[in-house]
Amino acid sequence: MRARRGAARPTIIDMAVRPSRGAGRVIVAAVAALALSGTALAVPPVAPARKTAAAAKPGTAKVSAKKPVRKASKVAKATPLPVEPAPEMPRSENAERMIAWVAAAHDNGKLPYAVIDKPAATLYLFAANGDYLGETPVLLGIGIGDDSTPGVGAKNLDDIGPAERTTPAGRFVTKFGRAFGRQRVLWVDYANAVAMHVVTSLHKNEHRVERLLSPSPEDNRISFGCINVGARFYNGKLRPQFEKRGGIVYVTPDVKPLDEVFPRVRLLPYLAAANAATGPGVAR
Repeated sequence: MRARRGAARPTIIDMAVRPSRGAGRVIVAAVAALALSGTALAVPPVAPARKTAAAAKPGTAKVSAKKPVRKASKVAKATPLPVEPAPEMPRSENAERMIAWVAAAHDNGKLPYAVIDKPAATLYLFAANGDYLGETPVLLGIGIGDDSTPGVGAKNLDDIGPAERTTPAGRFVTKFGRAFGRQRVLWVDYANAVAMHVVTSLHKNEHRVERLLSPSPEDNRISFGCINVGARFYNGKLRPQFEKRGGIVYVTPDVKPLDEVFPRVRLLPYLAAANAATGPGVAR
C-alpha cells in the first residue's frame, strides 16, 4: 500500500506507535523480528539524558559511589580554629602609677617608651604619642634588687655572683648599639652592661624560652641583669619604635618604694587635676 502523493512518508517509529492499518501490522511484525534477531534499534537522543537523570536519584549505585568521596574531601578541609591571644598579666600598683604619670607629665617627650613591671616580669610598650602598643613577658636578672653593683659592667660573666645579677630600677634613655660578638642590642644602662635583646640561652639547662612562655612570672628571673624579650615582639613591635631615635625605658623597683626611685610620681594627682582643668572648652 503506497502513501498518498505529496504526503510525507511515515518513519518506522511512527508506524510502530500508530499501527492502525494493514501496512502497520506488517511493520510491527518486522520490528518484532528485528528484536528477536538481536539487532538494536536506534536510541533517541533524549535517552542518555533520561538515564543520567535516573542515576542522579537518591539510592542508586552511582550516587553512593561518588557523593561519599566528595563529602569526605570537605570534611578533610576543616577550618582551623582562631588563635586565642595570650591572657594579659594583671598590672601591679607601681606599674599603673608609672603608666599614668608618664601619660600625664609627658615625661617621654617625643620618644616612644616602655614600662617594665619587675614584680610581674612584664613590659608595656607605648608609642611617642602615648598610644598603647602591647605587652609581653620578659626575663630579668636573677638577683632581687634595684641597683647595679659598682663596676659590674667591667666584670666577666663568670665573675658576677648571683646577688649581683640585678636589673636596676629607674628611668633610662636607650639607644641601639653593638654588644660583645657584634650583636645589636638596645642599651638600657651601658655603663653597667644592661641591655634589652632577644631571648638567648647561654646554657640549655637554663630553659630561658620555656621560662618566658610559662604563665607565671615566678620563673622569669634568670639573666645576668639584661632584659630578654621574645623575638616576635622584639622584632615586630619594639625595635621599629626604638630603632631610629631610641626611647625611654622605665623600670619599676623590686624593693624600694616607687616614690623613692621616681620622686615626681608624687605629683600625679595634681597633674591629673591640671589636665582635667585644661580640657576642651577651658581657657588656658
